[in-house]
Amino acid sequence: MLTRLLPKLCPIKADQLCRILWLATDGKSRHFTLIMSALEAAEQLLTKLSRAEKAQLLQWTARDLGDAFPGVESRRDVCGGEPCIVRTRIPVWLLEQARRLGTSEAELLRAYPSLRAEDLANAWGYVRSHSEEISRQIEENEAD
Repeated sequence: MLTRLLPKLCPIKADQLCRILWLATDGKSRHFTLIMSALEAAEQLLTKLSRAEKAQLLQWTARDLGDAFPGVESRRDVCGGEPCIVRTRIPVWLLEQARRLGTSEAELLRAYPSLRAEDLANAWGYVRSHSEEISRQIEENEAD
């Protein structure tokens, strides 16, 4: 099933996919084999599940991936890889530091016209889950 879906989902050739997986596993063939074995086992198991079991598996997977934060991204070429609000170059640590210093959300929205209330909600969620990282970034940037 996976081997049939891959060409439809991602139009790359099998040898390109193998090279990508090889690079993703740091060129360690043993890990590559384990990844493929696990995927093949999952594929076989998936065909034996009922629709309800597949739905439950999907919920578990979504919950497991729940640490992804929509509206917040880290890219090496933007602000040194620090988490920023998408569509902007506004680092999450900057917004959190302003909030710690007493700046209201309304003031932040006025100061940064490209921000939306939803962006702030996403930033605060990210801060709650990554408080140590954000505190460290605040310290590092305030020291400059």
